Amino acid sequence: MRKRSVHIQLWLSETEAARLQRLVKRTGLSREAYLRHLINGVVPQEIPPPDYFSFMEHLYQVGNLLEQISRQTQAMGVINTVQYEKAVEQFHQLVEDITAAVILPRRM
Repeated sequence: MRKRSVHIQLWLSETEAARLQRLVKRTGLSREAYLRHLINGVVPQEIPPPDYFSFMEHLYQVGNLLEQISRQTQAMGVINTVQYEKAVEQFHQLVEDITAAVILPRRM
């Protein structure tokens, strides 16, 4: 027996159908799952951009490097300026890359 036994048919205008399709595509869900989320009071989240996980990995690496520099500085009382400047440059480059990826229009 089906878990869901009630069938509902819905008529939309071309504009409404196109808008629904755009919204569904942004989430990666099926149209039915998207509508069930809305009925249950949950606004489906958009899937992250393709570079999201790469950005997160690089951000994690830069954070670890800065943490290591901080620990070394506290232990030795001296900061390794070359290592620090390299980490800061990596961080700035990452921010530029993320900004460039986010600024590009994602609207469909």
